[in-house]
Amino acid sequence: MKVLDVSAIKDGSVIDHIDSKSTLKVADILNIQNEEQVVLVGMNLTSKFLGKKGIIKIGGKIIDQKEVNKIALIAPNATVNIIKDYEVVKKFKVAVPELIEGIVKCFNPNCVSNHHKIEAKLHVVNKNPIKLQCHYCERIMNSKDIVLI
Repeated sequence: MKVLDVSAIKDGSVIDHIDSKSTLKVADILNIQNEEQVVLVGMNLTSKFLGKKGIIKIGGKIIDQKEVNKIALIAPNATVNIIKDYEVVKKFKVAVPELIEGIVKCFNPNCVSNHHKIEAKLHVVNKNPIKLQCHYCERIMNSKDIVLI
C-alpha cells in the first residue's frame, strides 16, 4: 500500500479531527488569504474515530481563541496543535464555551441584537448536538440555525 506523506510546517497551527463535511467551513473561519502562508486542506481522510476526517495545516498562523470558539461550534471533535520549529508545543481539543459572545448572529430577525448596536450573546443549552439560547429574545437555535459573524 502506498502512503502519501504531507510535509511538516515549521511554525503555525494544525486543526485535526474535523468532521469531513465541516472542513471547508473551518477553513472559511480561518480566513486564509495570505499569499505567503503555506496552507494544506485535506478532506475525506481515513479516521478510526470519525470514519472520515478533515485536517488543515497553516504555516505562519497561530489561531486565536475567537477562532477556536467558532471551530468548536462547527467541528466539536477537532483538535488544535500549535507548532514551533517543527515541534508540537501545545495540543488541545476544542471546547464549546458556556457563553458565546460576538461570534454568532441570533437567527430571530426581530431580536434586539439584530437591530441595535448590541453584541449577540448566546447561552449554550446543549453541547452535542449544539443548542444555543439567545440572551435577549430567548429563542433556541440548533446547528443548522448558526450564522457565524
